[in-house]
Amino acid sequence: MAESAAPSTPVRLCASDELVERGDAVVFDVIQWRDKTTAFAMRFEGEVVAYLNRCVHVPTEMDWQEGKFLDSDREFILCSIHGASYNPRDGRCVGGPCGRGRLTALRVEERDQQVYWYPSPDTQPAPVT
Repeated sequence: MAESAAPSTPVRLCASDELVERGDAVVFDVIQWRDKTTAFAMRFEGEVVAYLNRCVHVPTEMDWQEGKFLDSDREFILCSIHGASYNPRDGRCVGGPCGRGRLTALRVEERDQQVYWYPSPDTQPAPVT
């Protein structure tokens, strides 16, 4: 998944083995357009994908417990509030009130058994308090 952005310094999210295939996601704090929010990274079909934790229908966090985004069959990202469902590979809405929307993808890279996120001009790391 990639956002078009100028090169930025990568932020280490986790070790690669922390992201189990179709398992829980790693949730991390970000600032998007000056607002604090969260994002998540998960492994799906062998690839690491990352998105803002915001439903397209109404911008609210989607996980029903921290890091739990997939439906019971572990096929789709599911908004626990609205029931909107998204394809984990590309973030596109596949059902529910999200219409033709798509989750906001974040650029991630897996290398040297680590997962890194590349901030963009719109989405930056949240300050550590």
